[in-house]
Amino acid sequence: MQNRVKDIRNQFIEKFNNEEFVTDKTGVKTIEIVGASFLADEEAIFGIPDQSYIQREIDWYESQSLNVADLVPTPKIWQQISDKDGYIHSNYGYLIFSPENKHQYKRVREELSLNPNTRRAVMIYTRPTIHTEYNRNGMSDFICTNAVQYMIRDNKLHAIVQMRSNDVVFGYRNDSAWQEYVLQKLSKDLGILPGFITWQVGSLHVYERHFKFIEEEIKKHQS
Repeated sequence: MQNRVKDIRNQFIEKFNNEEFVTDKTGVKTIEIVGASFLADEEAIFGIPDQSYIQREIDWYESQSLNVADLVPTPKIWQQISDKDGYIHSNYGYLIFSPENKHQYKRVREELSLNPNTRRAVMIYTRPTIHTEYNRNGMSDFICTNAVQYMIRDNKLHAIVQMRSNDVVFGYRNDSAWQEYVLQKLSKDLGILPGFITWQVGSLHVYERHFKFIEEEIKKHQS
């Protein structure tokens, strides 16, 4: 039986109670699930999404701008990973819509239109050269999403999101909103109902500064 968000939430709570902590590259304590796979049936694992920010980020992705100054106001995390001129790699709209990345959205739409049973409808977000480009000109942006595969089954369009790394609190909330947006857009273009999103992550983690969200969830169960 496939895990759901509630199952992932409970795994984090259990790890927190058992003090199963992992120290990341910066020396920060985290709680981590390796090889997580679950149905993205809730918009947040912990906390509440900021819908205003999510819409601004989607608009920025749609603009395909690679400069964080065009995301106004610019969140601190984007400023931290950008180069000295504000440039990054991870504008997801650029990665799937732009001609520089081979019009991946368009190609996936065409593939699904021509062959509804295809297993080749994949939008590839990262690239082999990211190993040498992630720190170009002082940036620190190693793209987090590896790829997203789309499949039509039972007359619905489903997505399988494959991620290298995903922060539970802000990363999952914002990334899942983007993937839901793309799924809805592609479904509409194909004239088919949207299905479910399966979320697969190499490292799904909660940073120590966000342990408070786990503690809040524990208190809910105790009340």
